[in-house]
Amino acid sequence: MKTKLSLIAMATLLAAGGANAALLRIACGSTGGELELCKQSVAEWAKKTGNEVQVVTPPNDSNERLALYQQILGSGSDKIDVLQIDVVWPGLLASHLVDLKPYTKGVEKQYFPSMIANNTVGGKLLALPWFTDAGLLYYRKDLLEKYKLQPPTTWDEMAADAKKVQDGERAAGNDKMWGYVWQGRAYEGLTCDAVEWLASYNGGSIIEPNGKVTINNPQAIKAIDGAAKWVGTISPKAVLNYGEEEARGVFQSGNAVFMRNWPYAWALAQKDESPVKDKVGIMALPKGGANGRNAAALGGWQLAVSRYSKNAKLAADLAVYLTSAEVQKMRAVSGAYNPTMPALYKDADVLKANPFMGDLLSTFTSAVARPSSVTASKYNQVSNQFWNATHDVLSGNATATDALGRLDASLKRMGPWK
Repeated sequence: MKTKLSLIAMATLLAAGGANAALLRIACGSTGGELELCKQSVAEWAKKTGNEVQVVTPPNDSNERLALYQQILGSGSDKIDVLQIDVVWPGLLASHLVDLKPYTKGVEKQYFPSMIANNTVGGKLLALPWFTDAGLLYYRKDLLEKYKLQPPTTWDEMAADAKKVQDGERAAGNDKMWGYVWQGRAYEGLTCDAVEWLASYNGGSIIEPNGKVTINNPQAIKAIDGAAKWVGTISPKAVLNYGEEEARGVFQSGNAVFMRNWPYAWALAQKDESPVKDKVGIMALPKGGANGRNAAALGGWQLAVSRYSKNAKLAADLAVYLTSAEVQKMRAVSGAYNPTMPALYKDADVLKANPFMGDLLSTFTSAVARPSSVTASKYNQVSNQFWNATHDVLSGNATATDALGRLDASLKRMGPWK
């Protein structure tokens, strides 16, 4: 029902647009402060070029947004020109997107090469990287200091520290305090969290780049079973319905010790009205034990141009402007959105506003990709099966052994993958 309402609302908004050839429409997300930043930069471009741009807001839930895009693009609609797309969607939407190479004037050389490679399908540059993401661990510096704890290095340490502080704060009168909040709803965000758990325990990538299905292995089982133990102990049972903003709401209100989230949450936590201003630290996500590794899921959003746009050249120019160094710097300083250009990680203003961007640069540049390349057009089906299997374990409806065993068999039936 929620998806249907979102689709209807979006369709109504799009239908309201005029027929002026100089009118462009861009779909921008609205998580955190990104919508206002998008509107600001769009207005600057419109003023410079004398064109009109209408900003529309697709659903924040990435599954709903993809469904909406597929509906609009699948109908050949020209009612949307520039789309904000997830890092795992270029292959899924390839047939509907414009090759941007004729319009970039070589600007793609300024971006991280791996991001340009990710957005290149069949030799066509289908999107420009707008901001990149990697999962991070947020923590309350003041509370760890109060309980004489160091930032945790493993998931087991995190869980023990979370329980200690949670219990202590509840005994002191805050019965709303939880140890750890994260993204547990059955959606793409859970795939990101769970991919991090797998990699941190050296549990593989669900389907490896060579096409081998590896999800059913002891380390993956250990990782998912370990996360399930958090629910109801250091994480509220409601975490099974949390997305990014729900987790941030609990943490930023002062009612969680640790939080897994993307970099955008930093700028919001540091706002003057934030109850946790100057009390927050950021670090790489914990390892899966002494032999594990720090692993962050690769996220991020790109700007693409619909091939059904009647103003493809103008739309491409808008996309190039919005992903330019100038705009990316503003977004990094104002909203903690991670740039997609290496040079900006040495910019003094960016690092002053976001010290962690310099400290954790290796976390961003070595982030773990979801298996979107090897699964291509079937990625969404694979991710859907993975997050549902994981959610079953977290909910207590299945053991990891059973859920991952069934998933393994299903993914093998869907293949071959290479």
